[in-house]
Amino acid sequence: MQNWGTGLAITGSGSAAPGVSLSNAELSQWLETSDEWISTRTGIQARRLASAPESLVTLATAAAQQALAMANLDPTELDLIVLATSTPDDLFGSACQVQAALGAKQAVAFDMTAACSGFVFGLVTAAQFMRMGVYRNVLLIGADVLSRWVDWRDRRTCILFGDGAGAVVLQAHEADQLLGFALQSDGSQNSCLNLAYQGQETPLTAEISVDQGRFTPITMNGQEVYRFAVRRVPEIIEKALFHAGLTTADIDWLLLHQANQRILDAVAQRLSVPAEKVISNLAQFGNTSAASIPLALDAEVRQNRIQVGDCIAIAGFGAGLSWGAALFRWGR
Repeated sequence: MQNWGTGLAITGSGSAAPGVSLSNAELSQWLETSDEWISTRTGIQARRLASAPESLVTLATAAAQQALAMANLDPTELDLIVLATSTPDDLFGSACQVQAALGAKQAVAFDMTAACSGFVFGLVTAAQFMRMGVYRNVLLIGADVLSRWVDWRDRRTCILFGDGAGAVVLQAHEADQLLGFALQSDGSQNSCLNLAYQGQETPLTAEISVDQGRFTPITMNGQEVYRFAVRRVPEIIEKALFHAGLTTADIDWLLLHQANQRILDAVAQRLSVPAEKVISNLAQFGNTSAASIPLALDAEVRQNRIQVGDCIAIAGFGAGLSWGAALFRWGR
């Protein structure tokens, strides 16, 4: 079992989503598509979209406040805030804005970018600080506002993504509840899913110019991403299980990044995890990137489906390409 020094427990969760919900039927009013076409291929029926004054920071802060309340922890007790996001309000990072909004004056805060794998990568990163005994109270947030970065005329991508935030509180604990993890990346497949920078030369003098371009909307090779996910995600979960000294029979809940219902079903089938153990809120929220796992987790906790001591296997996968899995027991 992976365990170094001080342990940790996940003691609170929270989530936030924009008030505006865009259904497939509404989307089809300007896009050549239909509810049947989208839902049969993805499992998505609607997605939440941020509109002013909603922002990445307001969503992340609202989710964080809920998680802190559940953990009965005052923001001033936080040592560290990790914000997993690919869509900050400020390109320099938004974690410090969240820190200020919460009043978490003692916490160091930073952004972490790993796209749809961000929450899993953030969990593992935060755990290392805690296992070394450096920090005792950590807030981990996964949040994205991808509606800013899709081409709303491209039905290959715009039908998939939504906005939201989810958060968990990690606290030092005698018995380590993070049981195992595994992370991987493959930059050779970066072109399969990206939000790329497009350069544009701006002359300053006759001899000197600078590159002042812009980021282009999300592009994705859906078939390649699907093949990647159904092959790599079961493998990474099995690696995490091996590190934890567990088997799939020990999993109480399987919580995957909410990308496509067909991916969720295929991974569960390959791992022989029954459908009733697979968590999915994809239908109403779509793909919320780094927010998808904690957003779905919080809903299950608040509905009392997830109980203290339940073993939860989570896996994130997406741009990079990157993928990772972690196993933890809920609560202290």
